[in-house]
Amino acid sequence: MKMTYKGSCHCGGIRYEADIDLDAGTGKCNCSICWKRRYWGAIVKPEDFRLLTDEAGIADYQFGSNSVHHRFCRTCGIAAYGHGYIEEIGGAYYSVNVAALDDLDPAVLAAAPVQYMDGRNNNWFHAPAETRHL
Repeated sequence: MKMTYKGSCHCGGIRYEADIDLDAGTGKCNCSICWKRRYWGAIVKPEDFRLLTDEAGIADYQFGSNSVHHRFCRTCGIAAYGHGYIEEIGGAYYSVNVAALDDLDPAVLAAAPVQYMDGRNNNWFHAPAETRHL
């Protein structure tokens, strides 16, 4: 069931709302950027994401195929969300960093299913052999 959550970076320069069904699952990946950020995401459709602040304070980082915009706060550096277009997951999407959700009950997050992706080996739809560190 979708619930509306509020999210932000550490300093409040990025604020957003997102309608997320955590029962549908979350994701952790071992690709180079997710590994270093320890990113834990939940995918939502663009119509379920509402940015509540001006984009002027939000930086954008892309690499590799440039299919994903990794967005983070220019002031505090927190990676609050990302967005892109990947046909294999249904086209346009937003990825919300669940650690940046301000009103998420930790028990709800602990109960959410997690899908692991082996981005390090470009094997996105399979879990890596080791996931305990993700």
